[in-house]
Amino acid sequence: MNKAVREKTAKAPVAVAEGQCLCGAVQVEIDVPARWAWHDHSPRSRRAQGAAYATYVGSWRSRFRVTEGAGCITRFEDGAAGTARSFCARCGTPIYYERAHAPQMVNIPRALFDGRTGREPRYHIAIGDAPEWAYRGEPLVPLKGFPGVVWERPGRKKRLGATSIF
Repeated sequence: MNKAVREKTAKAPVAVAEGQCLCGAVQVEIDVPARWAWHDHSPRSRRAQGAAYATYVGSWRSRFRVTEGAGCITRFEDGAAGTARSFCARCGTPIYYERAHAPQMVNIPRALFDGRTGREPRYHIAIGDAPEWAYRGEPLVPLKGFPGVVWERPGRKKRLGATSIF
């Protein structure tokens, strides 16, 4: 095969997004773009992540790789839900989860990646299961004396017994 033909048939380099757990023992990468991204408000994801909701990116299994620390990964299988969740055994960071009904996909917490994954999380799953205490986009203002902290200012309370002039 001549050089011109080889250059035309060679695949372009694939962009990757690299991520890692809190302690850095487990490192992963996916080919960019991710398949899709979403916010999961379901109770199972909320408990697995320890947060009001979890944001995931989905990747084809063939486009996902554990590049460091595969031996540090431990796994929890939830037979009732048909899922398996994998964690770093050193620091406890969720690394990925798999669903029995979609064996070709791997779902990775978006927070593992510092850079872009090629997909913005535009979908919300189980929004009806979101807890009442979760932030819902209320206006926030800076908290005086605490740089970098914002809070939801409570609304003014109506005075009891106040009479209206109208």
